[in-house]
Order: sequence, then C-alpha cells, then structure tokens
Amino acid sequence: MPLMDLWRSNPAAIAHMSIEQIVSSAGDGKLRDGSECSTELRAYMSQVAIGKLAEYADHCLTQSFNKSGIVLQDVVNEIGRRLEYVVENGRYQGSRGVVGYDGVWQAPDGHWLVVEVKTTDTYRISLDTVAAYRKSLIAADSISSASSILIVVGREDTGELEAQVRGSRHAWDIRLISTDALIKLANLRADADDPETAEQIRSLLSPFEYTKLDGIIDVMFTTARDVERASEDLAETVNQRDDAASTPGKEKHVIDAQAIASTREAIIDAMAEREGTPLVKRSRATYWSSDHTVRIICTVSKPYDAIERYWYAYHPKWDDFLKGGERSHVVFGCVGLPMAFAIPVGVLRTHLDHFNTTVRSDGSMYWHVKILEREQKQYTLHLPKIGDQLSLDAYRLELKMEIDGFKDD
Repeated sequence: MPLMDLWRSNPAAIAHMSIEQIVSSAGDGKLRDGSECSTELRAYMSQVAIGKLAEYADHCLTQSFNKSGIVLQDVVNEIGRRLEYVVENGRYQGSRGVVGYDGVWQAPDGHWLVVEVKTTDTYRISLDTVAAYRKSLIAADSISSASSILIVVGREDTGELEAQVRGSRHAWDIRLISTDALIKLANLRADADDPETAEQIRSLLSPFEYTKLDGIIDVMFTTARDVERASEDLAETVNQRDDAASTPGKEKHVIDAQAIASTREAIIDAMAEREGTPLVKRSRATYWSSDHTVRIICTVSKPYDAIERYWYAYHPKWDDFLKGGERSHVVFGCVGLPMAFAIPVGVLRTHLDHFNTTVRSDGSMYWHVKILEREQKQYTLHLPKIGDQLSLDAYRLELKMEIDGFKDD
C-alpha cells in the first residue's frame, strides 16, 4: 500500500515505524531526486507533528543508515516550513550545471536563506562553494541580494565549524545552527500565537551584528509577551466570569490545563477526519492542512454556570489567519462535552459586531464569545449587542472522547 494511503487509513501503524521503514514504504523505496519515493516522503513529512520530525532527525544522526544524510535534509527543510518560510527543496545529489544547495527558504519579509545541511562538522566544508551557490542563485534571479546562508549541523558540538566560519571572508553572510536548536525554534513558534513572535524567531537565522544586543532582547521580550498575553486572555475571561456571577463564598473557577489539552486534541482529530486531511499545528491555537487551504482556530473553555456555560476570547490575528484559507472554521471546544462547535469563519464574521469587546492598554483588542445552554443540551451563541442568540445545532462536531455523566438525549 502506498505510504500516503497507509498514513490516511492507519496512522497508528505509521507512528510505530522508524524513518528507515517509512522511506522503504514510500514509492519504490529508493530515495532519488524526482522519484515517487521522494514525493511521498515529503508529502508525509508535511503532515506530521514537529515531535515526529525531531524523532526522525535524531534517528538520522544516531543510527547511521543508507541515505540518512539526505533524509535529514528533507526533515530540515520541513522544519523550515513550520517556521513559515516558503521552502524549495534542493537536490539530493549534485549535477553538472545545477546549483547544489540543500534548500532555499524565503521568509514572509522577503529575506532568503540558502540552506546547507551537514550531519557532522567532523570534516571541513568549503565555505567558498556554499557562498558560490548563493551568488549563482542571485545571478539567476532565483533569489534576491537580501539573502544569507544558513548551515544546519546535526550535532550541537560545532566548535570546529564555528571557527572556520569566523575566520573566513564569508562570516557576515553565514549563520550556523544545530538541528536540535532549529527544532526548539519550531516548537517555540508552535507554542506562540502572535505573528510578530514568529518574525522575531526567524530573525535569529539571519546574520546580524552581535556587539549591540537589542535584536536578541527583542526576540526574548516579544516571545515572553506572547506567552503572557495568552495567560492574560484566559485569566481575564475566568475573572470576568467569576466577577459577573460572584456571590459571597463562591469558589473561583480553576483552569484545568490537562482537560483543555485533551479536548483540543480530540477536536483536531475530529476536524481532520471531517475535512479529509491531517491538520498541522501552526501555533498555540491555529492549525492548517499541509497546503494551507484548510485552516482552523481551536479555542477551548471550561464550563461555568448553568446558563452562561462557556466563555472565549476571539482575536483579530486569528481572523487574519483564517482569511488565507479556502475552508476556514473557528472551533469552540467545551470541556465536559463530547462535542464542539465548528463555525465557518464567514458565519462568525457576520456576528462580530454583536459581541462585547475588551481593549487593552496597548490598543490591541479581542471579542468576547459566550455559549449559552438555553435548555438542557441545547446550545446557542450569545449576541449581547442585539439581544439575540444563534442556534449552534448546525455546527455540532462530535468528538471521540468519553465524558463521565454525559448523556445526549
């Protein structure tokens, strides 16, 4: 059975296979430039979680096997896509008259990276050769002069190569990073939610002047602020819910991170099955298909009182993300229910003016979304500014998870 058919029909079986076995199952099992094996392997990698990519990279580096170096090349290029570069995979083997780069990555701001992947720095590499790749690509108008070189080395012990780069005339055009560190950046981006954070993370991969530390501090500050804002959103929603219905001695609601994570996982599985495509995590709340045509916002709330059951924040940056998709939904998850509500973004947009909002001191804002339980097991979207409700019956998404004490009558 072809690799992608097996992946779609039995993902659990694929999950237990090593990257060597996966390569053998792709196409004719022979990894060559332009082969069906290469096409299937890259399609598969585009749909797996970052954790799997990390596992495959580690296997390539610790378990030497035939083609391990070029498999690592594909893994690194896929990590570049998770950092939201537009990636062109390079060739596995050099060919006369063809520029021999391992990958070319273009950032949203237009900066290009010519990527070279090395499993080890045991052997010196020709920096002149790598620099010539970049010059040839610029001359051919394949990339612009706003470009640099990124060397990705399998292991963290890169002292020899670092010294080689520092002592060369190409030092200002080259950055060096280990595979582990690159994966950490991809995970950091997936856990963040602000596009500015992603931009700052990508800036680390381009050469910059070290004497002045402002650029590095900006990355740290932006990332920390992104994480803090996510906590503030949840805390503000909980506190406003508690304040609105507080009574003397009333216990405050406790945020159950594990319940929220389990609900989100069930939602993504259900949406992937319904839409007929695996969904890859882009950031904390955003997911998309490998071709970016299917886009999902997944936000989850704990239950509150008997009527105003679930509260959410909905952000303009989420709305901007969904605009780029052909099939885009906002999915409201409800801890304690074996269902969620998947609302097409077009439907939600018609009601944004009907929600209350919060404007922060820095000028950013978000909408408050509430799901009411009108009658037992009958849920509606509250539209407070027009004093109305929208039935959610048409948007129910059944989840494959057991909920103690729930009976859907």
